[in-house]
Amino acid sequence: MTIPLDFLLELWDVFLLIFVRMTGLFVVSPIFGRQNIPVYFKVGFSFLTAILVTYSIPAPDLAAYDSLAAFIFLIAKEFLIGLVLGYISYLVITAIYLAGQMIDMHIGFGMVSVFDPMSNIQIPVTANFYFILTMMMFLAIDGHHLLIYTLTDSFKILPLNSSLVFDKSLLDFFITVFTSVFVISFKIAAPVTAAIFIADVSLGVIARAVPQVNVFVIGMPLKILLGLLVILFTLTAFRSVVHVLMGGMQNEMLRFMEILRGGA
Repeated sequence: MTIPLDFLLELWDVFLLIFVRMTGLFVVSPIFGRQNIPVYFKVGFSFLTAILVTYSIPAPDLAAYDSLAAFIFLIAKEFLIGLVLGYISYLVITAIYLAGQMIDMHIGFGMVSVFDPMSNIQIPVTANFYFILTMMMFLAIDGHHLLIYTLTDSFKILPLNSSLVFDKSLLDFFITVFTSVFVISFKIAAPVTAAIFIADVSLGVIARAVPQVNVFVIGMPLKILLGLLVILFTLTAFRSVVHVLMGGMQNEMLRFMEILRGGA
């Protein structure tokens, strides 16, 4: 099948706006926004996806943006929308990092960090393990397709010529998202936190009942072993956690667009 590209000459302004919004999302979103992915791949993928989306959505009326300043403002608006959508998707995945940080603090790995060359930050060992596992499941359950579908639907919810609504509900939305990230991270780390708390209480009772036992010597390896065992046993439920994260990511992105449209 041959795809005619002559329409790009007629709808070059629509194609450019779609391309800018997609580029904004692919800059910071999970998988696509990783720094080890070449820039020309991100740009090329955004270009091809923008061509397909330009075919699939009705051409909006951009007659109101007849001046250069108005069109530049429209480009900046589209890039900001895509950037915030990508940031929301990445913010939901950040709950994995927070959960790993909490687990490392409890089992004794808090002082051990590894350098992640893909994000150029120091991350805890358990957080790195959880994040790699999440990305593998993210690809296995087609989470990257979910991002593309949601971004394509964004042109139906927020057309290119739509006006944005900024009110208090937008601030409440971001506060809710940040709160949800912490709540999810607490829930992920809850089994290990509860097990380590029980171990600490037990060691405290032993230290009072049998002072001859040096709990400081046996406490650290015991908590490490207990924490790793709990992590191993809870890995079977981690797939469900990733499914919840993917569903929450899509819901938050759609909710953000509804608020911008003025539907909240």
